[in-house]
Amino acid sequence: MSGERPTWQAYNEAQLTRPVRPLAKRLLEHAGPGNGRAALDLGCGSGVETRALVAAGWHVTAVDSDPSMPDRLQDLVAGGDVTAVVGDLRDVAPGRVALVHSSLSLPFVPSTDFAFVWERVRRSLLPGGWLGVDLFGPRDDWHGTPGLSFHPRSGVDQLMAGLEVVDLVEEERDGPSFGGVVKHWHTFHVIARRPGDAEGAP
Repeated sequence: MSGERPTWQAYNEAQLTRPVRPLAKRLLEHAGPGNGRAALDLGCGSGVETRALVAAGWHVTAVDSDPSMPDRLQDLVAGGDVTAVVGDLRDVAPGRVALVHSSLSLPFVPSTDFAFVWERVRRSLLPGGWLGVDLFGPRDDWHGTPGLSFHPRSGVDQLMAGLEVVDLVEEERDGPSFGGVVKHWHTFHVIARRPGDAEGAP
């Protein structure tokens, strides 16, 4: 990125003092203590939500394209049960996990690659596993921007087919974006669960 627009590193470092996002809070309320179970934080950014997952007892693999992320996580989660992976979400082989969290990250997967990434995410969930994701809707100001993905409500329902949706909040608001420019946000905040008996659940 060039000009006056901040880098993702600068953005993420500016986020360090904010509260844990509501999606992650609700996801942890539903999923309960991790008890050492495996979790995946896709697009972990500042690491604030990663820290919350670790504090709740999850073994977290945190993924982000920002190369400064591992050092930031080392400071945030000193001695915590976390593995840092620097890379593109399209290149991640997630393994099998009991929880996937992705706040405001999956919409930055290009629409041409989204189905592939989404199928990988779904396949990574163990029976009884929890999923918490943000998705952009079609009334978002960024709709049509190359390199991003958007889904209508019917499309969100299709993505969640076969999962138990336990919390779905559709939000529209005007607020600042990356770089500080005010935009109209249209976002779906979704928490779902894969059917089946959870392994190692409390």
